[in-house]
Amino acid sequence: MILISHRGNLFGKKTKQENHPEYILDALSNGYNVEIDVWFKNKKFYLGHDKPQHIVTKKFLLNKKLWCHAKNADAIYMLDKIKAHYFWHQKDDYTLTSKGIMWVYPGKKLFKRSICVLLKKNFFMPKNCLGICSDYIGFIKGKKND
Repeated sequence: MILISHRGNLFGKKTKQENHPEYILDALSNGYNVEIDVWFKNKKFYLGHDKPQHIVTKKFLLNKKLWCHAKNADAIYMLDKIKAHYFWHQKDDYTLTSKGIMWVYPGKKLFKRSICVLLKKNFFMPKNCLGICSDYIGFIKGKKND
């Protein structure tokens, strides 16, 4: 099962740290995949949820454990151009990533090649999916090993 940290969070939301490159690298160094929010503006890539905040390089975005959530149209175009793993969604029930993996809105039906998005601390442990994305992925990792 792929365990994906939502914006770098492991044990709950830390809004001021989310999408900060060092926070992302910490989650990666702990063995997690990470979903990040990516913008492209003024010929540069940025991380940030509501706006472009932290400049990152193409090399940073090409880490195979990153799931890039494109936040603007230019980001979709440029992420595709550099061959990063990316997707776009807002409140869609389902969307496909650039690698053909289904990203599933919380509470919707799961499939073998889908990612279950669980953003609450009290969660169930899904078994019929490829992975889980959560702000509480550190707790999920503990349950997985039980």
